[in-house]
Amino acid sequence: MARDCFIGLISGTSSDGVDAVLAEFMPAPRLIASHFLAYPEALRLELLEFAAGRYRGDPIDQLGRLDCALGELFAQAALAVLKQSRLSGRDVRAIGSHGQTVRHRARGPQAFTLQIADPNIMAARTGIATVADFRRRDLALGGEGAPLVPAFHRTAFADRSDTRAVVNIGGIANLTLLPAADGPVSGFDTGPGNVLMDSWSRAQLHAPHDEAGKLAASGKVHTALLADWLDDEYFRRPPPKSTGREHFSEAWLQTKLAGYKLSAADVMATLCELTARSIADAVGACKPRVARVLVCGGGIHNRSLMQRLVALLADRKIGSTADYGVDPDWVEAMAFAWLARETLAGRPGNLPAVTGARQPAVLGGIYPA
Repeated sequence: MARDCFIGLISGTSSDGVDAVLAEFMPAPRLIASHFLAYPEALRLELLEFAAGRYRGDPIDQLGRLDCALGELFAQAALAVLKQSRLSGRDVRAIGSHGQTVRHRARGPQAFTLQIADPNIMAARTGIATVADFRRRDLALGGEGAPLVPAFHRTAFADRSDTRAVVNIGGIANLTLLPAADGPVSGFDTGPGNVLMDSWSRAQLHAPHDEAGKLAASGKVHTALLADWLDDEYFRRPPPKSTGREHFSEAWLQTKLAGYKLSAADVMATLCELTARSIADAVGACKPRVARVLVCGGGIHNRSLMQRLVALLADRKIGSTADYGVDPDWVEAMAFAWLARETLAGRPGNLPAVTGARQPAVLGGIYPA
């Protein structure tokens, strides 16, 4: 039997590099190899500026350059993870590339989402068919194009014996509700995951993130400021919903901090609590009641954040997706490898109950090798 292997590539809200996996899906999801390719610092800064609307010259020219540059880097990441696996490109049926989101405006009459990293370059450099542009078909059908990972969460983590929530804490945090006994799957973005904490860390520590949550642990939560943040319209909006850096931005944070004079540690502690509370509130509102929470994404390495989640959800069992066979650092990349598999098979990759789309749909475009 031919191997059912796919490569998955994604760069998240942090815009710091490419997560690459090579995974197999028969009979169950299995990670074969993983690799992280960091963006050059100059490119990372340019991407963050571009996404914030601060352009360098002609924005169309800049978009084209960034699209090509990322296509080359994503191709390099695919080749690196293939080399690490010691498999041949002939063993890989396709690459599933999420690309790099530079804008996500999923509401309103002209809703759109834009991910870049030219899949033509990936297919040409690797000799492997590439599936990309997964989100826009869902938007065309009235959905928000996000989150898309709940369908994979169902495949990898659902269990008839108990109701589970999978919480992915990337730049933005999202939740997937997996009811017992094959009940309907639901999910949504809960709000900021690491994005605001990482922004504050770069400003105050000149570091990409608050290592293990040490700065947060040294500060105190400002309850009035936290209440103001939790009163944001996004948290009151019912699902389906998705968000991104367009809403929870550096500008949002600076506006919300106006009038407060707090230490860097107290701001970080309050940001950490914002992420923990918004996730815990979302889990607590789930029906049916969640018995078990499986955490993945970079936020799992923030000890302060995880300690707060455990305290806020003390009546639930909380663990890592690693306990159920998938390393928490690679779940999203594996999801896009799996979505490429679904596309090639002609099966829908979205869940309308999650995204709000009018119907299920096969996602993405296929770029032959």
